Amino acid sequence: MNTIEHAPLTQDAAIALFLQEDNADRLTDILVDALDEAFRILKEELVSRPLN
Repeated sequence: MNTIEHAPLTQDAAIALFLQEDNADRLTDILVDALDEAFRILKEELVSRPLN
């Protein structure tokens, strides 16, 4: 029985794969979603800090 272990793609490899498959629109959607999530986390962090 042959088993192949799949290592997770690095960010660079994942981006290269999207570009190779000419899937730039999907890549843009993923990057925008990640940026929105980052801003949401930052906003929550700022709101939860007490004012001095």
